[in-house]
Amino acid sequence: MYSHVYQLALEVKKGVEAAHPKVDVELYQVAETLSQEILDKMHAPAHPDVPIITTDKLAEADGFLFGFPTRFGTIPAQFKAFLDSTGQIWMKGALDKKFAGFFTSTVTQHGGQETTGFTTVTYLAHHGINFVPLGSGISYFGDTSEVIGGGYWGAGTIIGNDASRPISEREKEVARFQGKRFAEIVATYIRGAQVIEAEKA
Repeated sequence: MYSHVYQLALEVKKGVEAAHPKVDVELYQVAETLSQEILDKMHAPAHPDVPIITTDKLAEADGFLFGFPTRFGTIPAQFKAFLDSTGQIWMKGALDKKFAGFFTSTVTQHGGQETTGFTTVTYLAHHGINFVPLGSGISYFGDTSEVIGGGYWGAGTIIGNDASRPISEREKEVARFQGKRFAEIVATYIRGAQVIEAEKA
């Protein structure tokens, strides 16, 4: 809505690309479900110039990092509508054994970043997608001297009641770390799978 998730996505993308020079990264956004009239009343800026994703694109990828704001402690309606539309590829098992992770944005420190990830894992389970958490590689998650979004579920930012708080440098660093870690895990699995296939041949 206010571009914080998009800004985090750009940092995550940097991290993915840092994992290996041949990693192919594409950014997409889900379709907006609110009317322009409602968006204007919410003083929402124009969406970034990023293509709208289709469910078929998920089947083409080895893994995906989903970024979304939190809405009452869970994913917003726009993203839920997209995930709810994956029934056809679910029936084909098209996402089985792929990988996914999450990063989020909330208004407050206790706005539901963890519950958003926790409740979205059910979609991954039904598709057979492997969830890749951020894990415990961030030493200052226990630091209480400043506000830091995110956690073991994934990177995040806290934007404040009026959405004016910019993403901090530490939050950007966590996003880059998540992207790099995710790409390394997916690449390790793919290389292992290729070796197994070669041995079978």
